[in-house]
Amino acid sequence: MNQKERDRLKVLHEAEKGHLTQKQAGVQLKLSERWVRELVGRLRKEGDGGILHRLRGRASKRKLSAAVRAKVVRLVKREYAGFGPTLAAEYLGEKHGVVMSKESVRQILMEAGVWKRKRRRVEPVHVWRARRPCCGEMVQWDSSEHDWLEGRGPKLSLLAMLDDATSRAQARFAEHDTTEENFRLLESYLKRWGRPGEFYTDKDSLFTVNRPVREADDEAWPEAWTQIGRALKELGIGWIAAHSPQAKGRIERFFGTAQDRLVKGLRQAGAQTLKEANAYWEQEYLPMWNRRFTVEAEKVPRCTPAAAGEAEPGGDPEPRRGARGGQRLHDSVQHAEIPDPSGGYPSGITRRDGAGGGAARPDAVGTLPGSLPEGEPV
Repeated sequence: MNQKERDRLKVLHEAEKGHLTQKQAGVQLKLSERWVRELVGRLRKEGDGGILHRLRGRASKRKLSAAVRAKVVRLVKREYAGFGPTLAAEYLGEKHGVVMSKESVRQILMEAGVWKRKRRRVEPVHVWRARRPCCGEMVQWDSSEHDWLEGRGPKLSLLAMLDDATSRAQARFAEHDTTEENFRLLESYLKRWGRPGEFYTDKDSLFTVNRPVREADDEAWPEAWTQIGRALKELGIGWIAAHSPQAKGRIERFFGTAQDRLVKGLRQAGAQTLKEANAYWEQEYLPMWNRRFTVEAEKVPRCTPAAAGEAEPGGDPEPRRGARGGQRLHDSVQHAEIPDPSGGYPSGITRRDGAGGGAARPDAVGTLPGSLPEGEPV
């Protein structure tokens, strides 16, 4: 009997002796008069133990059996060593039909000594920047070099792009984080999702020419572009440089999740090569990511026939300006110009010359209005 029950018993004894009315006892115990009358009756028939809850000491009907608990511990030790309770609960449900909450798995593993409780340290945090309202308005671009195959194969880099509004991902594994591999990622993104408004990256030499500190404030440097920077400029895509890793924390957290979940998934799949790693990414991890970790954009631009640049009856088929700095593009346009590091253009990438003998300009990628930066029509 705990302290609360002892206090309740004292008031009920007073009511049973007639020192308090049942209504007064109910007010003190915050119980109804009817329930006080029931407890007083139990006290007279069964003594002090009559006020205890009838389920005291009985096992819950929802309690997991000892066999199920032993099965969970056995599977985690044998197949999912190093998995946290959340990820282990997902694999147990999908692969073995053992469906239970992550908290149940955590308690079982802690009782078996497989998992130790981790106290969260209070650390200073950065204020999170709000997501951009439109899908495609800004895309974070970065790479993560990690032992993704855990020694079963070559050390790989994961090159990734993450939409700021929805966390929609586009990524691929590569042996090295080079300009050529990043161009391949850019090409795949443009073909799949269209042209974004801006890319948000770090200040790596792939994206910007890092100059030494100027000796004088009025000293001017000649304008210089990296190959990726020149490509983005010709495509009319904006570029923002982050001053710290925390500034682009969304994609940093994406890599943190991947270094836990993706590494363990590749281990379970037995991936040993670059090709196998990319196959697992496309077939297993990316669908899971889009299903569990993406969100809806606050404002989803709609691509109507008129907004997409289709010719209206008697209208002009040329691309035309949209509202709020957006652009209306032809649905038939499928490719964008991406300069190749060797000086040419990758396969499947087209280029057209400007009308009236103007400078060459890239074909526009079919994308949504309202998500493009201010500038000249493409």
